[in-house]
Amino acid sequence: MIRKIAATALSLAALLTATACGGDSSADTSAQGSQVTLTIGDQAKTLQTIVAASDALKGADYNVKWAEFEGAAPLFQAVQAGAADTTYSADLPALQALSGGVRFKNVAALKNDGRHVGLVVREGSGIDSVRDLKGQKVVVSSAKGSISEYLLANVLKQNGLNYSDVKVQYLLPTDAQAAFASGKINVWATFGVYQAVGLEQGGRLLVDGSDGRVSGYGFIGASEKALADKAKKAALADFLKRVGTALEWTSTHQDAYAKAIEERNGADATVAKTLASAAYSKVLPITPDVNDTVQGVADLMHGIGVLDPNVDVAESADTSLLK
Repeated sequence: MIRKIAATALSLAALLTATACGGDSSADTSAQGSQVTLTIGDQAKTLQTIVAASDALKGADYNVKWAEFEGAAPLFQAVQAGAADTTYSADLPALQALSGGVRFKNVAALKNDGRHVGLVVREGSGIDSVRDLKGQKVVVSSAKGSISEYLLANVLKQNGLNYSDVKVQYLLPTDAQAAFASGKINVWATFGVYQAVGLEQGGRLLVDGSDGRVSGYGFIGASEKALADKAKKAALADFLKRVGTALEWTSTHQDAYAKAIEERNGADATVAKTLASAAYSKVLPITPDVNDTVQGVADLMHGIGVLDPNVDVAESADTSLLK
């Protein structure tokens, strides 16, 4: 899938026009005259908001431009086409992209408690437990292999159901949000700001990814081309450390972070506070324990036919940037 879309320049241009923004002035002015520019892939302005609010790029000797997308799938397509140097996603979207042939390596791990992903149902749907999902249509955002799909697959398994017991439909988050708000769908597997908005629009949380229902891991990745460029690789190593500092800032300044989400993402105060409390809290080296945990995610999804071919998680990492 990714190979085909990445080869279509017109489709990529449309994606960039619709969902990406250019250089952020707060980042670009940090390194006037530098010849090195990192194009950082992001989803829903998440990284950009954290970095700007914490002033994490102050003093950096390279430029940063932001490539913004509403979901992981178009972000990985951009990386495959050379329009972004880095990736940013939960574990399963990274695995799906690797399985699909996108040429990148995971270079740092992210960690949270899993509450940012959930199954949201409409009030009055009659769905009160995971077992009630049998025979139901479930809309998954944003595409095959999203973190919300892993949550769905895992909780079905935990409750004695097969993945084939539900009817899955894939929709980008904004399309799914509109359909959910209008009452056209009853069950939505989603994440982040879309989950928070769904709950505000008459939804009820059936189950979220906490308590190990998702791994809680995400990844920042880098294209093989960027890693082969010595100057970009050095800049990326520095950027990872700065993101780590920025995430620590969000943990100790949640009110300020929530305010930044309001201002940059247009979220209301309730949604912003929810997102601030569920953010990734750390940038971590990719250790054998991280690889083993995420390999379990890969193996489950491969077993139900969503991840094909399977991925060797350890072989898909470059651990040289973050020790």
